Amino acid sequence: MKRDFLSNLDFSTKETVEMLKLAASLKKGKVKPQPLKGKSVALIFHKPSLRTRISFEVGVQQLGGHPIYITEKEIELGKRETISDAAKVLSRYVDLIMIRTFSHQEVLELAKYATVPVINGLTDLLHPCQIASDIFTVFEKKKKYENLSLAYLGDGNNIANSWVEIACRLKLDLRIGTSPNTMPDAEILRQAQGCGLSRITVTHNPQEAVSDVDVIYTDVWASMGQKHLADEKKAHLQKFQVNSNLLKQAKRDC
Repeated sequence: MKRDFLSNLDFSTKETVEMLKLAASLKKGKVKPQPLKGKSVALIFHKPSLRTRISFEVGVQQLGGHPIYITEKEIELGKRETISDAAKVLSRYVDLIMIRTFSHQEVLELAKYATVPVINGLTDLLHPCQIASDIFTVFEKKKKYENLSLAYLGDGNNIANSWVEIACRLKLDLRIGTSPNTMPDAEILRQAQGCGLSRITVTHNPQEAVSDVDVIYTDVWASMGQKHLADEKKAHLQKFQVNSNLLKQAKRDC
């Protein structure tokens, strides 16, 4: 049975920890597996990205596979042909699909009809690969991936939502510092707080969010496709800017 990676909740706590340990071994060159040898991977980009494209193309090649870069104009999901038809066609030719797009619902539908695994490279709702790599960076710097306090400051976007989800898999003191107008997804927040694993708090006070914290994380205020909201977001989030004054409230080794 195929498995998709659409959300950080798609892997258990044990699998998430194993993934972090494997990433460390791969980075150190201790293991060089070739699980994608002889396999092709479709990389669908409705949203362009230097880092996502390079990381996936290099990653697929290093694991022995053949990456196929596909732009929005070449596939036009839901326009030139239905998502279900595209999923079935792609599944006949490739062994894995990665998609970076706007609508999360499109990714869910693609995964529903594809007979090969689908990876969410980014949607407006979630960015699981980004958070997986970021928690690995935290692991490298702090030598642990749990029982840490982490403050996310800024827009309650896909990054914030994915941090909230990963707190259902790794025990964190997660503090979301944002304005009342830029909150994370309410349902994702409700489910994560119901998991009972981590302490998840939302505050509109940036000083409270970073007080004695181990890690501070921020993101762009106006995501791709939201540049028309840049001035509005700036007005709401100005006080959540990470600066030297705010850093004084965190731990010295933050």
